[in-house]
Amino acid sequence: MLPLSADTKARLMKQAASDMAQGRLAEARSALQQLALADPKRADIPYQLSRIAFELGDRETCLAELRKAVALAPDNPQLTRQAAERFRHLGASDEALAAYDRLIAAPGNSLGARADKAHYLQHLGRFDEAETIFRKLLKQHPNEAQLYRIFLGGKKLAKGDPLLPAMEKLWARKDLPEPARIQLGYALGKALDETGQPEKGFACVARANALQRKAAPFDNAAQDREFATVRAAQDALPPQSATASDLAPRPVFVTGMPRSGTTLVERILAAHSEVSAGNELGLALKLAYGIFGAGEQMRPITETAKLDAFARRYTTLARRDVPGDSPVITDKSILSYLIVGLLHRALPQARFVVVQRDPRDIALSIYKNYFNTGSHRYGNDLADIAHAIKRFRGFVAHWKQALPGVVHEIRYEDLVADPEPQSRALIAAAGLDWQEACLDFHKNTSGAVKTLSVSQARQPIYTGSAQAWTKHERELQPFIKAWGDEPWD
Repeated sequence: MLPLSADTKARLMKQAASDMAQGRLAEARSALQQLALADPKRADIPYQLSRIAFELGDRETCLAELRKAVALAPDNPQLTRQAAERFRHLGASDEALAAYDRLIAAPGNSLGARADKAHYLQHLGRFDEAETIFRKLLKQHPNEAQLYRIFLGGKKLAKGDPLLPAMEKLWARKDLPEPARIQLGYALGKALDETGQPEKGFACVARANALQRKAAPFDNAAQDREFATVRAAQDALPPQSATASDLAPRPVFVTGMPRSGTTLVERILAAHSEVSAGNELGLALKLAYGIFGAGEQMRPITETAKLDAFARRYTTLARRDVPGDSPVITDKSILSYLIVGLLHRALPQARFVVVQRDPRDIALSIYKNYFNTGSHRYGNDLADIAHAIKRFRGFVAHWKQALPGVVHEIRYEDLVADPEPQSRALIAAAGLDWQEACLDFHKNTSGAVKTLSVSQARQPIYTGSAQAWTKHERELQPFIKAWGDEPWD
């Protein structure tokens, strides 16, 4: 290949950037491949090629190009940070941890990198290592409210733990900024509840929720309209395609309200030798909004070609995001219940599991747990949580009527009270033969757990969280009043 002039290189790079921005990934890749041959020591070129491979669902090429980029620029903090997140996403845990270590070793403030590494160690189930890092960080930075919240997401404090008075001292400060008070409120509320002060803890959580609602106001009516439009768009789906059933992997969608027990159900399924856990992939609804219209812009889904494209794209990206070659994967993305009709039509081989739980326990757990500001915004108000759970139940009832026999419901309370028959029914509903390993799911420690339930996911089934709402019945009155006379079960 003849050497490229500086002007030609600049033109190709500009053209590649333009093509990527407009979704012309093949054209962008062609330009970048020319540049890679002409200038093999530039780290940004393989990095951009890794981004293209990621969007195309090519997992191995994405990782290979990303490794090239990291090798060419090991001391570039921006590239290293982005590489760490991509390695995490793709399950390359050793390389993600190595990237965090390079960030920690770099000159400057390594607080964020150390916290990110500790948080990732929690998701990997390496809680002791994570705790060592978090406690050292908190000793050095006792006023960093977010550190308490992240650490205690995977740790239960014991009475007498010195972190509790440190948090209470920070909470008492009049000058604590509102974003920090939000973070601290959830952490301190959890710690007080666990150490025998539930009313005091609930007050901290209530303050945090009020501040988060202030930062991200919520419009119930707007979300009702959005969800109603999405459901109506699935009323006239065309007949199923003969080719869709040939796509692999076969997904088992596990859905329910947040904090309803979907992680427990997924872990039972993933203990099966033919199943890999996808956690909350977040692909299906995003693709549906991109192909058929977002929210209230979604129109009746009638075009077979678009449905087939949706199915191919979903399975390609799911295979990218779930390591291994298992024939079945789980996808416990919470909002999958909105598009069960679309998913059943586009992916007829898919199975659907809905997890139900006492709404009072769901409400309490949603209200007490931190979600990124702007996500699950209904969760900051107990009456809005009641409305959201009722709307979810309405969707489930609709799909059960519209698609008889397609949705398998499982009650969290029944599962924890009598695991074996419930687990057997679950495995059968997923289209699998029974394996005893599914009762010992907690022994399967492979892979990261991408959920709030990072510690519970690696424990045996326990009943301790059932009926937790009873000790907060007085504080839950706004939820109970909003629920009205509808039965709890």
